[in-house]
Order: sequence, then C-alpha cells, then structure tokens
Amino acid sequence: MRKPVTVRVPAKVNVQLAIGGVRPDGFHDLASVFLAVGLYDEVTATPADTLRITASGPDADRLPLDRTNLAARAAQLLVARHGIAPDVHLHIAKDIPVAGGMAGGSADAAGTLMACNGLWGTGASRDELLSLAAELGSDVPFPLAGGAALGRGRGELLTPLEVSGTLCWVFALADGGLPTPAVYAEFDRLREGQAVPAPQASPRLLEALRTGDAAALAPALSNDLQSAALSLRPCLAATLAAGTAAGALAALVCGSGPTTAFLTRDAASATTVRAALLASGTCRTARAAPGPVPGAHIVAHRAT
Repeated sequence: MRKPVTVRVPAKVNVQLAIGGVRPDGFHDLASVFLAVGLYDEVTATPADTLRITASGPDADRLPLDRTNLAARAAQLLVARHGIAPDVHLHIAKDIPVAGGMAGGSADAAGTLMACNGLWGTGASRDELLSLAAELGSDVPFPLAGGAALGRGRGELLTPLEVSGTLCWVFALADGGLPTPAVYAEFDRLREGQAVPAPQASPRLLEALRTGDAAALAPALSNDLQSAALSLRPCLAATLAAGTAAGALAALVCGSGPTTAFLTRDAASATTVRAALLASGTCRTARAAPGPVPGAHIVAHRAT
C-alpha cells in the first residue's frame, strides 16, 4: 500500500504590497514582498477510491469540501498533467486563518501539490510544481518556496530575498473574513481617477530585510490594500491602534485582511503585544509567530 504523505505549509505576510494598474487579464500588476511565517496548515494525502476532502481545526467549517476547494483543484491539475486518476483523500488540518489575508487557501493548494506528488510518485520537479502553482493562483507559488521573496507580475513570479536572523510578529485574527475580490474592488473605487505608478519594491525595505533590522524595517512596511480593507471593515483601525499602543514597532493589515500584523522588537515584546491585543477586545484572538520560515515540506510518510 502507498503511504499517506503529510506536508506542512506556512502562512505569509506581505511586508510590502504595491499595486499597479489593471492588466488586460483583469489582474493588477504587483510588487509584493512575501515573508513566510510560523503559522501552518498540514495537508495529508491518503490513497482513496475517489477525490474527497475533510478538514479540522479553527474555522474548518468555513471551508468548501467539494471540488471547488483550491486544494481539490490542485490535485486535479497535477493528475491532468500526468494522466492518472485523482483518487485521494485530502485532509486539511487548519491553523492559518481562513479568508484572513495570509494565503491559507493558497497554502493548502501548495501543500496538496507536494503531498500528492509524493503519494503518487509523479516525480514532478520543483520547477514543475511552481509552474502548476502559478496556474492555480497568484499566491500559490510562494508557500512552496517559503523564506522571503519578491513577487512580480500578479505575484507569481518569485525572486528569493535574503533575510538575516528572525523577525518576531504578532497576528490579530478578526471575526469573519474579507473576500479578496471585494477588497480589490474597493481599492479600485478609492483610486478611481488617480495616476497609477508602476509598482516597485522599496530599496529601504529590502535592505532592512537583508540586515534583519526590525527597527529599520518598521517604517518601510506598506500595504496598498490597507485603506480598502479599513473602508470595508473600519473596526480594524482599533486593532491596529491597540497593538501599536502596546509597543509594536509597526502595524499593518495582512494582504486583503482582515488579519492584522504587528512587527515587534523581539520575542519578549511579541508576548507583551499579544497579551495586550487579547485584552483589548478588538480581535478574536492573537498569535505570535516568527519569520521567515521554510516553505512547504514533507513531515510524515505513514504506512496505511
């Protein structure tokens, strides 16, 4: 019997998200600086008679468990490329916020590609998996790569970045989610009639990452979607203020939100900021996590 394969895959935070104009394909040009952080989903692929999905963990009841799930689409894309049947049970153990701007669904798709590649022995190379990931969505390649990277195009064209040391973060989770298309639509509405410069990565931010200087990184953090997320969910401003008042070096909305991220000076400061956020009543919960961390990797081959 083939052995089930379990892959652990990280969440991401955009330490910079610069958004350009709308492309002919309907996507926006981006310069997105990704950092993988230590909140993880695990995807286990087990032999089965057909494709099915189960899920556990926080907010797992909000996941579609049919073939519209991005993880199911990942399995189907891999088998279509290799001419085999998508007979697999995918179990997703959630710990990344659902619809929280931290690429949880994309992480699950990336984990599925790696887990099914291992289960079925398709022998897909890293470059092939990255190519398939890009077909699935703009944020899917990065969880495979992990670490830190600059994403260009619609975010799928990755250039690895050097980061010294470990940065300490706290993430405040909000009730409910914010659909990414709705946030982009609000972003376009707010920017209507304005000149749109080509998106560029900040040299100051890249240098701060290279040196691992949290104090220098803090003022360089930016997210062009933040104003749109705050327009749709004004209460996030109180969460950002609570974390800043507790001593965070910087605060921003994660991607399209509604999760908010707080850069701290060190692990002790992260503990203080997390406690203050929990006490503030402005978020559902708060989690501390380091970054950068490695991308998707196999953690178990278990005999059936």
